[in-house]
Amino acid sequence: MRIVIAEDDALLREGVALLLKAEGLDVVATAEGPDAFLAAVDEHRPDVAIVDVRMPPTHTDEGIVAAVEARRRQPELAVLVLSAYVEQAFATDLLASGAAGLGYLLKERVGRVESFLEALHRVAAGGTSIDPDVVAQLMTRGRADAGLERLTSREREVLDLMAQGLGNAAIAERLVVTDGAVHKHIRSIFSKLDLPPTEQTDRRVVAVLRYLEDLRR
Repeated sequence: MRIVIAEDDALLREGVALLLKAEGLDVVATAEGPDAFLAAVDEHRPDVAIVDVRMPPTHTDEGIVAAVEARRRQPELAVLVLSAYVEQAFATDLLASGAAGLGYLLKERVGRVESFLEALHRVAAGGTSIDPDVVAQLMTRGRADAGLERLTSREREVLDLMAQGLGNAAIAERLVVTDGAVHKHIRSIFSKLDLPPTEQTDRRVVAVLRYLEDLRR
């Protein structure tokens, strides 16, 4: 796995690089600003980019803008975005722009090495990883729509874990149920949210988007 890191905090940038190298991963470049990051993506064609949300010069959304541009240049690039705190709008914007190979993680999670590496590998494999603290904060503002109101409490648990990026096996382990039970719950979720099978959309992503968007209201 070839990785580029874009982070203006030198200590965090080098710390993450050392951590990943210790895990046998190939950090091909690091950058402290969006321009250097995009140049590194063009030069090295990495598999994954780890990008800070707020970067110079204004420390607002430069990291997000650069990540979107990097994906435009290299559509197969996986991106794991780091943020110092929950930025609710970005969580759903991230998914709305295309969920495959994208993640949103709070920086404090980097210190939890196992969770950080799990998220990184999930995103690199084309999955989605949304920090559970982001989902939890969104839940405090929840208001179910007509479809979500039909879900049972266990189905909402399953959908919540889907929103965190967990696959079926991981959900089964977390809830201490069988894979078959999880599969049954997900089929029921799709049915209650009126999401028939289609080649045009990923039902799992659409269900998560509706869930997160509803929680923002």
